[in-house]
Amino acid sequence: MQKLWHICFFLVGLTLLSGCQSTGGTEAAEDEGPKPLYTTYETFDEIAPIFNKQTDTTYVINFWATWCKPCVEELPYFEQLHEKYQGEKVKIILVSLDFPNQIETKLIPFLEERQLGPEIALLLDDDINSWGDQVDPQWGGAIPITLVYDAEKRSFHGTQFASYEELESMVEGVL
Repeated sequence: MQKLWHICFFLVGLTLLSGCQSTGGTEAAEDEGPKPLYTTYETFDEIAPIFNKQTDTTYVINFWATWCKPCVEELPYFEQLHEKYQGEKVKIILVSLDFPNQIETKLIPFLEERQLGPEIALLLDDDINSWGDQVDPQWGGAIPITLVYDAEKRSFHGTQFASYEELESMVEGVL
């Protein structure tokens, strides 16, 4: 019986140490091993703070999904942007709207194959009608969309980027 209690306490402690958000891939500290493939957000309220940070960082947030051909076509532009601004105060977050029943079969293999540099967030809250205006009032719910902002400026792009230069121009307009 005492062994059972020790196991229970160990599991509870492990759960508390892992935090509230679940991640795909292997958990690891920043300096140890590979980064997690993505961070999961069950509701929009959990991820909402990333859309209104008042810091000296410029945020580039793109909504996409593996089933969205235009989204996948423009991902290399975000990868290139990530490489260009690495080490600077520019944070790129790719918010996946992949369906929960396709995470194991499509999203994870896609991320493992691509090894994207930007941070990946998986948002499971699919009720865009209830929270889309909080991202930007111009958003009608279709993807891809990109939001670039800092403490003073905000820019919204509601379609696929035609080129890396178009994305870079949008970011430079906020920097």
